[in-house]
Amino acid sequence: MADELVPTKESWIDSTRQYLTDIRGEMKRVTWPSKQKVQSTTLVVVVSVFAFALYFKVVDTVIDKTVVAGYHYLVKQ
Repeated sequence: MADELVPTKESWIDSTRQYLTDIRGEMKRVTWPSKQKVQSTTLVVVVSVFAFALYFKVVDTVIDKTVVAGYHYLVKQ
């Protein structure tokens, strides 16, 4: 009776085999996006990255010029 409550330990080979079987089953249930959907979302990501890079470059340049101009203004006085 007490032996029924004690979990039996599987070997690591059996547990690994079961894990891989479960993964295969889950991967069959995944809804994969179409090639067109992947390409369009990839394009959105690439364009967004370049847009943000350009934005941060402009902001960085403005801040840099402002700080340098302020420094030169304070040094000349």
